[in-house]
Amino acid sequence: MTEIDFSTLGTYERYKLMASLIVPRPIALVTTLAAGGTVNAAPFSMFNMVGEDPPVVMLSVNKLQDGQLKDTAAHILRTKEFVVHLADEPIAAAMHRCGDRLPVTESELAYTGLHTTPSQTVQVPRIAEAPVAFECVLHELMETDSRYVFIGRVQWLAVREGLVDTATWRVKLQDYFPVGRFGASFYVTCRERFAIEAHEGKAALQGGSASTAIDEI
Repeated sequence: MTEIDFSTLGTYERYKLMASLIVPRPIALVTTLAAGGTVNAAPFSMFNMVGEDPPVVMLSVNKLQDGQLKDTAAHILRTKEFVVHLADEPIAAAMHRCGDRLPVTESELAYTGLHTTPSQTVQVPRIAEAPVAFECVLHELMETDSRYVFIGRVQWLAVREGLVDTATWRVKLQDYFPVGRFGASFYVTCRERFAIEAHEGKAALQGGSASTAIDEI
């Protein structure tokens, strides 16, 4: 094994190693509202689910070197609202282009050809083309030397028609093809999937068969 003492590395080296090894990462395509009403959209791969009671997600936004805030961070700090979308294959290219640097008065959605639709519980609109949208309010804020870490409490979920069976609350994974971040400009799809059978002892402890245990992961 190559042993690396993180205390001897600079910030950039630590970032490159962590961001390149902890992959693939889900991507949050986040919409927020500027003070003038412009809808901002930006992708972040330092993102994940944190828990379900309360239902919270984590979004980590880096600080800029000149001391200014990224638009997403500034807007969340001001409004305490944001919408997290999951990007799938059809909108992957537009999602990537939402990361281009634009003036705060110019919407990335218009720039990329995406469209808005009203949210149910927040002022920030959703992206109409996204398969999944979590409407969030700021639940908790953590600040480090390099980042703002926003914990968002999910108030409402909108999913593409037919993606969720609301009788069983199961996602139809065979119809869901999100993309993940693999570092730099590289992304991965999730089309090549495989199942690992649960150990019979574990399945028995859970009160079900091996196949049932797999279904419930």
